[in-house]
Amino acid sequence: MRKLNAMEDFRRDVGYRVLRREDESIALTATLRDRFHDIVVEVVAEGDSLTIREARADFRASPTPDCKDVSACLDRLVGFRIGPGLNRKLTEIFGGSTGCGNLRTLLQGLLPLALNVRAATGIEDEEEMLDKIHKQLAGTCAGYRV
Repeated sequence: MRKLNAMEDFRRDVGYRVLRREDESIALTATLRDRFHDIVVEVVAEGDSLTIREARADFRASPTPDCKDVSACLDRLVGFRIGPGLNRKLTEIFGGSTGCGNLRTLLQGLLPLALNVRAATGIEDEEEMLDKIHKQLAGTCAGYRV
């Protein structure tokens, strides 16, 4: 039986967490773990405007020592409002030879969750919350048709 190389038997786990804080800001955390990476990304956005006020990444493990250098690029997200233009901004910051596809992918999944948090503010009933989110995100994807 042929021995599999590191990419032929590969697992990557990605996780997201969002938390509304006491000051009404939204803490967003993403993790990426696999055989070569252990990355934690933390972003804090204003609860009302969704403007990013803090962003950082911790490369606990990466394939090269240079990977962690891209963490400085997260500063370019501070002041950006989560909403239209998000994917363009992430590609601008994290694309190309000075960027990081893993950070871009993590942030593309993480940051839109702030929209859900804002849409669900003040609602405790899950069905009511899902209905309000549906109305607020109508037209943004196949799941939220107009």
